Amino acid sequence: MRSDEALRAYVGLGSNAAGAAEHLEQALAALAALPDMRLGVVSSVYATEPQDYADQPWFLNRAAELLPGADWEPHALMDALLQIEAAQGRVRSPDPALRYGPRVIDLDLLLFGDVQSTHPHCLLPHPRLTRRAFVLVPLLEVAPQIRICGLPGRQWLARLPWRLEGHRIFQ
Repeated sequence: MRSDEALRAYVGLGSNAAGAAEHLEQALAALAALPDMRLGVVSSVYATEPQDYADQPWFLNRAAELLPGADWEPHALMDALLQIEAAQGRVRSPDPALRYGPRVIDLDLLLFGDVQSTHPHCLLPHPRLTRRAFVLVPLLEVAPQIRICGLPGRQWLARLPWRLEGHRIFQ
């Protein structure tokens, strides 16, 4: 049990299936409905070009701040994210080549306070967080002063080759 009432967790949301904006809204509603969880600041929607597996539609991405109650732990939140994904029809392909392929919804636990975890089920901070402009841009909209692994989030973003055109992220 924690006593830190100011704990913040951050989740990255993405979808590139038909009705992607609605899938993101459904996921946000499901996050807000978790017991003893409050939904904080939510970013704008960003259209982002696919990474790694380019032959698919562009993604819509957002970031959300969560304010978990004192009994929440990172592993439990990760389990809840996976349950929300499954409830929305997310199917994880056993094919490693499609790991980054099309999806109805993708929920990534980016940060859980300052918790660091190397557990394979719940790596924190998210292992690819600092290499993805499509995650950092919405996260910095939600939490402009966020620090990741001791460095300002903006410093991580400045290291990446990317550009923003309106609400479209190219990387």
